[in-house]
Amino acid sequence: MLGLAGPAFVDAFARAGHAAFRRDLERLAAAAAAGRAHAPLVRAGWENLKEQLRLHHELQEGALWPRVERAVAGHRPELGVLAELRAEYVRVGPLVAVLDAALEDGGREEVASAVRELRTVLEVHLRHEEAGVLALARRVLGPADWAGFAGDAVAACTAAGGGCGEGTVPWMVDGIAPLERSRFLTALPREVRELNRLRWEPRYRRRRLWSV
Repeated sequence: MLGLAGPAFVDAFARAGHAAFRRDLERLAAAAAAGRAHAPLVRAGWENLKEQLRLHHELQEGALWPRVERAVAGHRPELGVLAELRAEYVRVGPLVAVLDAALEDGGREEVASAVRELRTVLEVHLRHEEAGVLALARRVLGPADWAGFAGDAVAACTAAGGGCGEGTVPWMVDGIAPLERSRFLTALPREVRELNRLRWEPRYRRRRLWSV
């Protein structure tokens, strides 16, 4: 899927992922407000969100940010941008754990409070990534860097059993506007679009994530 990766594609893919994180956290907040956060398919949606967050972070931390680091070696302001982004993400894990605990045996307000805190911290992180580090990557990485990132991304998805494509593409286009959906899918290789249409998206829809 990422064999055609370049700065424009990676930027579009990251932004689609960010939009999906925001969408799912909004769904979880609505379920919490309605007292339905413990419903099985809401919990399944939350488990999927955590997995997508893990994949997103591991791919960037393992394959993209190290290349940016090497490209800006010796430039303290640019290295500081990366350090700040990593420090922000360190706060996410504990908040996910707090929300997990609240979903296990917490009341409505405890769950709602945990969702609000996670949304606040993750939103800061996503905005910083969009405006800072992705922009920095576009500026400092060359064609060889993007080609290397593409190869690493494909290897990571293969090691994950193909989940980066099968699980992620239909999740990203879940509920987005038709024009945005068309633009996003058109940027993917044709064989990936066909896999998504025939297999991945029907399978994703059958899971009925977030249904209450």
